[in-house]
Amino acid sequence: MIRHFFVWLHRWTGLVMAGFLILVGLTGSMLALWSPLERLVCPQIYAAPRPGVPQLDLATLAEHAGTLVPQCRVAGVELFGTNQVWVSFEPHHMDPATAHLCTLGFDQLLLDPWTGAELGRRKFGDISQGWINLMPFIYQLHSNLRLSMTGYWILGGVALLWTVDCFVGFYLTLPVALDRFWQRWRPSWLIKRRAGFYSFNFLLHRASGLWLWAMLFIFAWSSVYLNLSAVYDRVTGALFDYTWAVSHPMEMPHREGNQPPKLDWRAAQEAGARLMAEQAAIHGFTVERQESLSYVPVENAYYYDARTSRDISDLNATALVLDGDTGGFRSLRLTTGEHSGNTISTWLYALHTADVFGLPYRIFVCFLGLAISMLSVTGVYIWWKKRKGRLFTASRRGRSGNVRSGDAPLVLGPEL
Repeated sequence: MIRHFFVWLHRWTGLVMAGFLILVGLTGSMLALWSPLERLVCPQIYAAPRPGVPQLDLATLAEHAGTLVPQCRVAGVELFGTNQVWVSFEPHHMDPATAHLCTLGFDQLLLDPWTGAELGRRKFGDISQGWINLMPFIYQLHSNLRLSMTGYWILGGVALLWTVDCFVGFYLTLPVALDRFWQRWRPSWLIKRRAGFYSFNFLLHRASGLWLWAMLFIFAWSSVYLNLSAVYDRVTGALFDYTWAVSHPMEMPHREGNQPPKLDWRAAQEAGARLMAEQAAIHGFTVERQESLSYVPVENAYYYDARTSRDISDLNATALVLDGDTGGFRSLRLTTGEHSGNTISTWLYALHTADVFGLPYRIFVCFLGLAISMLSVTGVYIWWKKRKGRLFTASRRGRSGNVRSGDAPLVLGPEL
């Protein structure tokens, strides 16, 4: 009876998730190779490497971007890989020259990190702008279905169902009887190439789910982390030592949204570098390079991110927050080594974004995304085939009142 319930749960959970997992699987496989694919379709937005030539610092790049787009205030500068700089702008900045809100046909400026030369402009994710937005468009489909917060909630719910279904699916592969356990369970790990089309799909679905189970669970639970943080934070906080900051932030004074900070980009960078060095001495890590510098008006705070010896990923670096007027220290977020829950979360993020272990792992994640889509497709096919068989049997029973055993279609394994 319990097994029948889990069969029912696996069937309908899989059907609910199928379309979403096919989409996120296919888009995720492309995002794992973001830079190579974007270089292929839009090479002009990547700078030519200059071996031995130092890159410009973040403050210089921010100041230069301000001269390129003087009507809007720069919000942040971020290194993307090694050949590209992303510059963002404050969307609600009032242009002092015209007394009107800043309106641009783009929200991201791409610069050469060595010279500051402009490489391109785009409104992130707007596919109508052409190839320059192909990968951002795919990213938005993958992360929120291009539905803003509604999409995050939808995919967060799907991720939660997916996490539960990982355990349900694993349970259904286990043999009913415990005697000769491995001999009974061993066929679940195998795929017979000469099996019929339906049997091959069923075996492929079951065996692939077993061989990839650990990574499927990691990607399911990390999707909860990325899309449904309220649930993830509660669960992780209950099981591990988990916090966002290692020190208490200063009280933030009220500030008008259009009022500039007293520290300019140069002063903020210098203060951030100094404070990061102080924190490195206190917490025992080394600073390797600057990653990003941004200003948040409502907090009157600069966020200074740097790659340190504590970090395993460029996309999730050590983050320091400093006051926009005084340059005073507010808080520090270490990615690993201080809190077990934070370390686990950092690894989940790095594994999900394929920002660890180099190109071999990115290729693996690319194939994993295809496998996730395949599992959904084969699951739907198994359900459709068995439903067709049940309808056939029901119609035969309705016509004759009895069905000979030879008339019923073969059903292999648990009903999905």
